[in-house]
Amino acid sequence: MNTKILFPAIIFFAFSFLLTAQVPVVAPPQKKPVMLYGGTIHTGTGEVIENGIVAFSSGKITFVGKVSESNLNKLDYEVIDVSGKHIYPGLILPNTTLGLVEISGVDVTVDSREIGDLNPNVRAIVAYNTDSHVIPVIRSNGTLIAQIVPQGTMLPGTASVVQLDAWNWEDAAYKPDNGIILGWPRRTTSGGRSTTTREQLTQQGADSYQKNVEQLEKIFTDAVAYNALETPSDINLRLEAMKGLFNGTKTLFINAQDAKGIIAAITFAKRFGVKKIVLTNANETAWEVKDFLKENNIPVIVANPLSLPLYEHSDIRMPFKLAALFVKENILTGLTYSSMAYGNLPFAAGQTVAYGLTKEEALQLVTLNNAKILGIDDLTGSLETGKDANMVVSTGDLLDMKTNNVELAFITGRNISLDNKHKQLTRRFREKYNNMNSKQ
Repeated sequence: MNTKILFPAIIFFAFSFLLTAQVPVVAPPQKKPVMLYGGTIHTGTGEVIENGIVAFSSGKITFVGKVSESNLNKLDYEVIDVSGKHIYPGLILPNTTLGLVEISGVDVTVDSREIGDLNPNVRAIVAYNTDSHVIPVIRSNGTLIAQIVPQGTMLPGTASVVQLDAWNWEDAAYKPDNGIILGWPRRTTSGGRSTTTREQLTQQGADSYQKNVEQLEKIFTDAVAYNALETPSDINLRLEAMKGLFNGTKTLFINAQDAKGIIAAITFAKRFGVKKIVLTNANETAWEVKDFLKENNIPVIVANPLSLPLYEHSDIRMPFKLAALFVKENILTGLTYSSMAYGNLPFAAGQTVAYGLTKEEALQLVTLNNAKILGIDDLTGSLETGKDANMVVSTGDLLDMKTNNVELAFITGRNISLDNKHKQLTRRFREKYNNMNSKQ
């Protein structure tokens, strides 16, 4: 069989099938004030309001409180009765390739990295695909905001925050270019020929590490000098992209593989005057240096808490406990879901409830805490007057896999569609088998 012909044919039919499940139409701007009446409000700040009202107009929240405390006139609003249901801030998914990777095994649908190791000027947002079939799926579970990040080594590019209901990347931009990604070099080298000794691998790893650190030293030294120039005679796109690190308008999001690497990377960044630093993909190695993180006021984004323990000697429940441990140390802690099953974000947060956090603390991990870490807490992350009307209504506990059932979702006051490919396929095949049964 001619595999050169077969493979393109498989890809063609796969994409033809995808086209049968269309991405929902983007919601229009909010036209009339809306009042969600009678629900249980989880504000994202730790407060729970029973029998409450959330009102919003022109995309902004105008009232949050108890029904008994409100003097709002219902005639001025489109009133939606949500009695017996729960109102939550829209969840925020940080440090993700959502919209950059559609099918990981098909190269043409992957646009998450560029060639080279030092590309701080590469903007992830311009590659963001608003027509991704993954986006409507995770919206259905309550996630409305995401931070998309480029992949790669050392300085792969610039991350951006997007809202998940848009026609194009310009419309999706919620906080564009909010941070630079730093992948701190590893000290070890794996692989090699069977004749390579452990000592040779160790030396190769040390040489590679030193070379990579020297490259970072040079570009950061150049960036500091470039930032000091009032009007550079020649625009350097790489150095221009890094200027925000030194004036606090951009955050350095560090990914380091081990405890020594975490300390080295943060010490490095502080030496060059980086104003805002966040440790991403925090796992058990980050907990080993918790005192250092606390002393330097470094927020952490905990990676997937539904993963396996890092070491053979680890507490087998360590991934479940980690978020609570950081919170108890008063370290600002956010949460992400690092595998591509992004829809599990609320359930990953819910898992932490059994291991040290209250339900409202767990909710904060994926709402207000993530908003603070991403620098968008003045806009979203909690249900408070003056913030964007980003919220979801669920008939059950949003963080519980059994009862999560999002019926309504609003992004900047726009009532967005909760249809998705999974629901479309369910309807399709349910109709098929219903018709088959009716003929019998």
